[in-house]
Amino acid sequence: MPHLTRVSWKSRPDRGEAEAFPFSVAAVRSLVDLDLSARVTFFVGENGTGKSTLLEGIAAAAELPTVGSADAVDDPSLAAQRALGNSLRLTWTRRSRRGFYMRAEDFFGYLRRMARDDARLAREARGPSSAASRLDPEDSRHPDEMDAEPRLAGYDARSHGESFLDLFRSRVHPKGLYLLDEPEAPLSPQRQLAFLSMLADATRGDAQFVIATHSPILLAFPGSRIYSFDAAPIRAVDYADLEHVTLTRDFLTHTDRYLRLLGASEP
Repeated sequence: MPHLTRVSWKSRPDRGEAEAFPFSVAAVRSLVDLDLSARVTFFVGENGTGKSTLLEGIAAAAELPTVGSADAVDDPSLAAQRALGNSLRLTWTRRSRRGFYMRAEDFFGYLRRMARDDARLAREARGPSSAASRLDPEDSRHPDEMDAEPRLAGYDARSHGESFLDLFRSRVHPKGLYLLDEPEAPLSPQRQLAFLSMLADATRGDAQFVIATHSPILLAFPGSRIYSFDAAPIRAVDYADLEHVTLTRDFLTHTDRYLRLLGASEP
């Protein structure tokens, strides 16, 4: 059973606030009452249409931890979205304290943050003298940054896609709420299929997902609800009617014709 069922307004912004970001975004301004009662809900639309903005506002309202280079309460890039979150009303069947919000574009920032934290804990366990003995007067970096390098090299060797799937396996738990912004970014098509399989397993354990995506592969998840942000107000759409799907299918079927029209065919 989904935990978060609806998002609506707790308080509308005043006239001054309504003219400023994020309240000025058309999808946000036209929001009335959004049904999130599916186990998986997708937000789809062109960049700049507000799907990430609303997702961030929901994350702030739900007080979810952030998988990123900073926590949501400290991240300066989310200050406006925190204001949006304060104005939203979330309706729950059962309030979930499990879960997280993740921006795929900041996934490497999260890996770097975790590597620094691991290095700090290891240094503290060794004692202060160990860090002092390794200081190089020519190196201005903090000891945690230096100690984090081997861990980051390991992440790079395994690829962002593998690291992302490892995070998903280890951090997604039953009955949690997970808000993901373009999780396909570090994933090849084959790994997107692996992610779909993991998504199915997680939802069988009563996990719930709200995902902003451009991926026709992810959008095919059975039983999901898809909202288009390409025009205000936000509206539910069928998978088969999505431009992401129809254009991709048509391009793969008529590749040569598209390349000729685009002036990209061989001379």
